[in-house]
Amino acid sequence: MLMIGKPLTAEQRLAKATIAIMGKAHVLSAVMMVGKREVDENAPTAYTNGRDERYGRKFVDDLSDSELRFLVMHEVYHKLYKHMTTWLDLYKEDARLANQACDYVINLKLVEEFGTMSMDDGTPFIRMPKSGLLDHKFSGMNAKQVYDLLKEDQEGGGGGGGNKKDDGAGLDDHGWDEAEEMPEDERRELEREIDEALRQGALVAGKTGSGGLRDLPDLLQPKVDWRDVLRDFITTTCQGKDYSTWRRPNRRFISSNIYMPSSISERIDEIVIAIDTSGSIGGRELAQFLGEVSGICEQVNPERVRLVYWDTSVCADEVYEGDAIRDIARSTKPAGGGGTDVRCVPLYLQEKSIKAQAVVVFTDGYLGNTWGSWDVPVLWCVMGNKSANPTTGRVVHVDFN
Repeated sequence: MLMIGKPLTAEQRLAKATIAIMGKAHVLSAVMMVGKREVDENAPTAYTNGRDERYGRKFVDDLSDSELRFLVMHEVYHKLYKHMTTWLDLYKEDARLANQACDYVINLKLVEEFGTMSMDDGTPFIRMPKSGLLDHKFSGMNAKQVYDLLKEDQEGGGGGGGNKKDDGAGLDDHGWDEAEEMPEDERRELEREIDEALRQGALVAGKTGSGGLRDLPDLLQPKVDWRDVLRDFITTTCQGKDYSTWRRPNRRFISSNIYMPSSISERIDEIVIAIDTSGSIGGRELAQFLGEVSGICEQVNPERVRLVYWDTSVCADEVYEGDAIRDIARSTKPAGGGGTDVRCVPLYLQEKSIKAQAVVVFTDGYLGNTWGSWDVPVLWCVMGNKSANPTTGRVVHVDFN
């Protein structure tokens, strides 16, 4: 039992803040229980690796109750939005800007969603500590969009930046390296656990009120990993057709007077990757997509991969064979930048007599409802346009956010 008048320890205050948050923001109640939440004697501020949270003792002691609740929710939001894995490439490019971008997004969400709420005694439910980053011009943006603006400002002489991994400005530190080192099976299990916890919280919130979290419908939307769809499409569409025939007996068994069928394997011929370069596809998304495609192509082992860049016409045609396929992302030279008319791609393939086994089209889907006429299996990888509904082929919506 606590002694009256005795100050609470950092551990006790952390537990108290957790209970208060679960009581006010019911939708977060189950997510709050994911991972460990503990005091770290050596942490200068707070820290999360996307699963576990650590809080510096002195830092906690210096915060008011409202500020501590804000800090805890800040770390939980990092986990909720999977920042430590989603934006790892931004961290590798510029650690400080990546830290700032994620914090700007989270702090603004907390202020907009919970900033007007009060405790029973009239004190603010949350209050951002002085070291927090907040700018309302970033409202509605994701971390990548904020990062791009910060980088533009930095390159224009507006300050900030640096690529020191220990130079993260803002409210907390981010465990990017720990998140990257997490085994893939653990990472997938963590994502599953967070998604399930959010659904449990949503059930409670449906009865008691969510208390914020405007992104709840999007977060609850079932996610389909576009990489899995792409992998399945290529492997099922382009897999070599191994079959047996009795017309050609297996010579290994003839000497023993045993007649067995021989196997015939038809080599995978050519895969075409057609990439929209009309100006709306960013370099980061392009690099990530190409890296994934080259890895998948190694699995199905096509004889060649043809990379076609297009806007209103085919602007570049690159062919990769053998070991060169794995270096597509580094070797390619994108071209284009004009309007958008995907019909140029199937026409180009027909004119050049290119016999592809499958075509993968990467686009934002703003094609004026003109999807072209194809005589080959097509997978549309549509980025950032969920309303796009191709009239032919298969579609998967790509989300890098």
